Amino acid sequence: MTNNQQLELGFNSIQRRPTAGHPDDRQVRAAWWFGQMRRIVAGAVDWQATSRPGNQTTWHKHGRTK
Repeated sequence: MTNNQQLELGFNSIQRRPTAGHPDDRQVRAAWWFGQMRRIVAGAVDWQATSRPGNQTTWHKHGRTK
């Protein structure tokens, strides 16, 4: 190959994993994932809203003193 030729790269030669033996792998993984998410949601803590805090504004005097 010389410097004037273009190198072509592609995914045509990559073979995918055959799915004939494991057609439901994605479904199994999805079921596991959503099961985990349901377990987490079921165990979540239901936090109670706090009362609104009072006015706690603090003013700071900015400026230089000599």
